[in-house]
Amino acid sequence: MPSSQSSSTSSSISSPPISSPISFGELGLCIELVTTVTEKGYASASPIQQHAIPTVLNGRDVIAIAQTGTGKTASFSLPILQLLANTSPAKPNCIKALIVAPTRELAAQVAKNVESYSEGMNIRSTAVFGGVRIEPQKFELAQGLDILIATPGRLVDLYKQGDINFEHIEMLVLDEADRMLDLGFVEHIHFIQSLLPKQRQTLLFSATFSKEIKALAATMLNKPVTIELATAHDHIENITQILHPVDKERKHELVIHLLKSNDWSQVLVFTRTKRGADELRNELEAMGIAAESIHANRTQHARTQALDGFRDGSLKVLIGTDLAARGIDIQQLPCVINVDLPFVPEDYIHRIGRTGRASSKGLAISLYSDDETKQLRSIERLTGRQFKKTFISEFTPKPKPPAVKKDKIEENLYGNFEAFDKPSGKKKSKGRKKRR
Repeated sequence: MPSSQSSSTSSSISSPPISSPISFGELGLCIELVTTVTEKGYASASPIQQHAIPTVLNGRDVIAIAQTGTGKTASFSLPILQLLANTSPAKPNCIKALIVAPTRELAAQVAKNVESYSEGMNIRSTAVFGGVRIEPQKFELAQGLDILIATPGRLVDLYKQGDINFEHIEMLVLDEADRMLDLGFVEHIHFIQSLLPKQRQTLLFSATFSKEIKALAATMLNKPVTIELATAHDHIENITQILHPVDKERKHELVIHLLKSNDWSQVLVFTRTKRGADELRNELEAMGIAAESIHANRTQHARTQALDGFRDGSLKVLIGTDLAARGIDIQQLPCVINVDLPFVPEDYIHRIGRTGRASSKGLAISLYSDDETKQLRSIERLTGRQFKKTFISEFTPKPKPPAVKKDKIEENLYGNFEAFDKPSGKKKSKGRKKRR
C-alpha cells in the first residue's frame, strides 16, 4: 500500500479523455462486479471510470476532477470493493476503507450505491452522519466494517467517544472535497488525517481544481495520478440555460406559472434561504402541486422522506438550498429552476448539474431580479458565456424610477441651512437670568 504522506518529489499525471466506449470487464474488475453493474444497466464505463478504476486497482493515489453526474461514485467504490473482497473480516470497531462526504444526503447516496454494487459479496458497509440517533451507528461499528461512509462531524464525534479505531484503514476517499472546504470542514479533515496510518491509499474527488484543493492534496496524497477530464463549461454544454428577468417579489408567482405551463415530470428548485424554500413549498401545496422542501433545519427523517419521494416519482417538486445540490442522484431530471442566483458561482454549476446527466439533454431556468447583477456577472465569468434575458410578458419587471441627482437628494434630506427670515432688531436672550 503506498504512503500518503506529502512528498516534495510527488509527481502528477494529467489524463486526456478517452473517446471510445470501454466495458467494465476491460478495466480489470472481477466477474462478480462486472455482472452486477451490467444487471443494473451500465452498458459501458464513463470517462472518469475508464481512468480511475484501473489506477485505483494499481494502488495509486488519485486526484480526480469530475463534475456531478459523471459516474464518479462507481469509479472509486467498484475498485475498493474488489480490493477488499478477499480480505479477512474487520476487527470490532475497526474499518478498512473510509469514505468522507460533506453532507448527509451525499453520504446516504454513496452508501446506497456501495450496498447495491456489493450484492453477493461478503462486504460490510454503513453510513454515519448527524441528525439521527448515534446508538445504531455505534452498534454497526462494534461489528467491524469493511467500508464506512461518514460526514466529518459525526466521524469525529464517534472517534472522540471511542467507537472507531483508525489503525487498520487501508484506503481513504475524500468525496466532493471542494464542497467540504466550502462548508468549513478543513480542520476536521486534517484532524482525521492525523489519526490515520501513513501507509494508505488516498483518493480525492472534487468538482473543481482550485488552489485550496491543490493545497489540501499536497498534504494528503503521495505522487498522485491526476485525472482531469472536463471543465465546468464542458459539462454544461448539453444543458439549455434560460434567464427570466422578474421582480423579486413575483418570483414565486413565476415558478407556479412555469410549473403549470410546462409538462415536466419533476423539477428541482433552488432557493437561497431555508425560509424561502418553506414558503414556496407552502404556496405550491396550496395550489395542489406535490412539493417538499429540504434544508438544514429539517430533521434527517424529513429530508430522507423528501428525497425518497423525489426519487420514486411520487413528489413532483423538490425545493432546497445549496445543501441539496450534491447528493441528489436523479437520472433524466428534466428541469432545474433557480429562484435565486447563488452568491458562490460554482454553486450554480452544482445546481444545474442535477439535470443533463449521463449525456442527456437538460434545462436550467434562473429567475433574475435587478439586485442580483453581481451574482450574474460572476456566473458569466465562470461559465464563459453571457446570458440572454428572456422576458415573459406578464412578468416583465416594472421600470426603475428615474435616478435623482446626488446633490438634489442631499438638499431634500437636509433642507436649506440659510434662515428663511432674518430677525429684525435685537431680542433679549432667554438664557439663565443674571445671578444677583
